[in-house]
Amino acid sequence: MLRKIRHRLASASRDIRLFSAVIALLGFGQAVFDSVFNNFLNDTFAITSLQRSLLEFPRELPGLLVVFVSALLFFMCSRRLAALALFLQGLGLVLMTLFGSHWSGLLVWLFVLSLGQHLFLPLSSSLGMELARKGAAGKRLGQFNALRNLTTILGSFLVYLGFRYLHFSFKLSFMIAAAGFFCAAYCLFLMEPDKPQPARLRLKLHREYGLFYWLNVLYGTRKQIFLTFAPWVLVTIFHQPTQMVAKLLVVGGITGIVFQPILGKAIDRLGEKKILAAEAVLLVFVCLGYGFSRSFFGGQAAFLIAAVCYVADQMLISVSMARATYLKKIALDPEHVAPTLSMGMSIDHFFSIAIALAGGVIWFRYGYQYVFLCAALIAVVNFFSVLRIRVPVSRSIPDAGVT
Repeated sequence: MLRKIRHRLASASRDIRLFSAVIALLGFGQAVFDSVFNNFLNDTFAITSLQRSLLEFPRELPGLLVVFVSALLFFMCSRRLAALALFLQGLGLVLMTLFGSHWSGLLVWLFVLSLGQHLFLPLSSSLGMELARKGAAGKRLGQFNALRNLTTILGSFLVYLGFRYLHFSFKLSFMIAAAGFFCAAYCLFLMEPDKPQPARLRLKLHREYGLFYWLNVLYGTRKQIFLTFAPWVLVTIFHQPTQMVAKLLVVGGITGIVFQPILGKAIDRLGEKKILAAEAVLLVFVCLGYGFSRSFFGGQAAFLIAAVCYVADQMLISVSMARATYLKKIALDPEHVAPTLSMGMSIDHFFSIAIALAGGVIWFRYGYQYVFLCAALIAVVNFFSVLRIRVPVSRSIPDAGVT
């Protein structure tokens, strides 16, 4: 696998090599951060499940604001904006490490970190598709995601070794992750700049993309439940240490190296409708398994089921690339893709913030199982919504034609 990746990179254009470095560094830094963040919250602040859900407001608010922030920065091209986003992610993490020992400081610097993270997310998909040959956008995104999974393994494994044998601290882990974000920002800055887009284009809603917006709402709510509450279940219900969360991320990364390229090719060959429908069906079982394994099985068996579902969800979240390629195929104009991805993120975060707060209340009053039952119901709605997907051949816009 490593030899194949080296061969592909050696024959690729400079921008593809640089963007591959961006994805690799980002995957490494994000894996280090994700492996320790929930244990950091539990060990440092000893917060309740309701407080954990309330924390999602400052963490997810930047996702709601991303379309407005990107419009304010309209004078920056996508690649420079993406570099700024990763710089903010690193800066927020450094400041959180140095000044986040108090709750109020944590909220402020977590907002900065999250702003950078959410600015970059839609740009990552649009930039990845720009670097694809015609008809191979899914394949290209799958390749980039496989590379990210490879470095996710490295980051998660470093945390596992660090906390088990090398006496790592949360602060050291955060600084390592921040270094990855800063290096990724520098690589993006070295890429050839593209053309800036006017602010009005970033703020416009298009009736033709209504189904895309709705699918983003469903994805945002389902994703938020797992991002917020799945690791919190591992830490507080199954009482798993930092190294176990890191180990599961390693397993997910190894699985993703094989899964991501296959998924990308499947999107190109089978179409977004079939892939997204299959994701919705599988997600129903993942949600039920994660939420109710402890109700029907005891001890280790329940944890193993939850662990499998946690890794499976890491794979299913990758299917979000199908929503990006679907938008690319129905876009009225190539310039609509990046702004509409940002708009979709802002729309989905309006609902994901609400579901995070509602999920905390549901957990507090009824138990965590019913949070995941809600996620399963969302998956059912998603399945029937996906069946409405139609891709007019005349709407498909050409790719960049790069190798």
